[in-house]
Amino acid sequence: MTSLREPASAPAGARPPIRTSGAQGTGEPAAPSAGAVVGEFDRAGLPVDAIARTAPATHLAPARPGIHESVARLPGRSVHEKRVTVALFAAGLTTFAAMYSTQSLLPSLLAAFGATPAHAALAVSLTTGFLALAIIPAGVLSARVGRTRVMIGSAVLASALGLLLPLVPNLDVLLAIRAVQGIALAGVPAVAMAYLAEEVGAGGLGAAMGVYIAGTTIGGLAGRLIPSIALGLASWRWAEVAVSLAAALCTVWFARALPPSRGFTPRPAGFGTLAGDLARQVRHRELLALFGLAFLLMGSFVSVYNYLGYRLTHRPFELPAALAGSVFVLYLAGTVASAYAGRLVDRRGHHRILVAALSLMVVGVLLTIPDHLSTVLLGILLFTTGFFGAHTVASAWVGTLAENRGAASSLYMFAYYLGSAVIGSGAGIAYAAGGWIGLVACVAALFVPAALLVAGLASAGRRVPRSPEPGPRARPRMRD
Repeated sequence: MTSLREPASAPAGARPPIRTSGAQGTGEPAAPSAGAVVGEFDRAGLPVDAIARTAPATHLAPARPGIHESVARLPGRSVHEKRVTVALFAAGLTTFAAMYSTQSLLPSLLAAFGATPAHAALAVSLTTGFLALAIIPAGVLSARVGRTRVMIGSAVLASALGLLLPLVPNLDVLLAIRAVQGIALAGVPAVAMAYLAEEVGAGGLGAAMGVYIAGTTIGGLAGRLIPSIALGLASWRWAEVAVSLAAALCTVWFARALPPSRGFTPRPAGFGTLAGDLARQVRHRELLALFGLAFLLMGSFVSVYNYLGYRLTHRPFELPAALAGSVFVLYLAGTVASAYAGRLVDRRGHHRILVAALSLMVVGVLLTIPDHLSTVLLGILLFTTGFFGAHTVASAWVGTLAENRGAASSLYMFAYYLGSAVIGSGAGIAYAAGGWIGLVACVAALFVPAALLVAGLASAGRRVPRSPEPGPRARPRMRD
């Protein structure tokens, strides 16, 4: 391959290399980027690699056969995808560390402000509840102003609000800040899936989604463990300082690492267009099934972890609260499962891995029934592994099937957090009525509609996505 800085002989009968103008189309020669090469020509004799390197894919006028394939083979493209994956890993860290930063502090907040347990618990539920409400507006905003702007702005604002929490004079002010923080946090989970689907080709989307979700698991774990460790040395305020500073540092990492979008096309739209976009996603049978799965999976997962502490601190186990809280370390199984499931999806297909992940969840929750600590912990390990594997598969599948990835990912995350709020709260009735057996029965019942939804998805992976938005690569037929 010959550099553009050197003369190159074109193939016989081909036109000489033509330098493209910038995105503005002024007709003036554009300076070649460093390392740009000439050597591949399309059917009209134009140098494909030169075109791909001097203009974004979304500005290439009309795409000729072979251009997308050439872009996919460029070394710069793989570097871009790596930068995207690393940045989204950091996004998962900062978002979920901030989201759950007060969960392990609830007993301390109760003691410090003389609140009831239900009042103190709003420090978590208000954040996730307002996040769910803000998911769709954040996705719409990203379609107008850009994915990266919304994600970076969201992470920076949420981190700034987190740094204010240790300074609050009373619990009501803390709850107000946590509610606003939930709205601010929505920008990352609402946009991350769409951004990945636009910037990473179908062949690597599953793995990239797995890395992002692995970041969310580590972030969620850090948001719980950092304050717990700090509480052994200082007050809840210093514990909140520790976790908020950690989240802020991850935000800086994320903002510096996130590369500009290459596959994004702005879609300014009014309310009517928004309603139409959302309606089209809901009418898509496979996407609707994935939204339902998000609701059921997150609901079952939160229900188990919400009441697991009660099971471990009461008879027959009667573990100390601090030791029972260390069960969140099992989130690390989700970190591994997310990355591994993402890679398996790219090789084995969505449906097979989703069935295996759901089977792990069922086996895991049933293993928690016997009153043996080792069996309970093994069951939670399998249940956690299965959940994060299933979430990774479903997230990647949404990105593959969606026509409007922004609207689809917003609806998926809305259903995800709605399941956390609705089922997570409703499971308390089952636990109050039947103890741990009642909770397990409630969770097991959720897997009946989940199995029906998965059965309906059996053929979805073999379908070609319909009219996808412009992206960096052509998306091949998925294997299942």
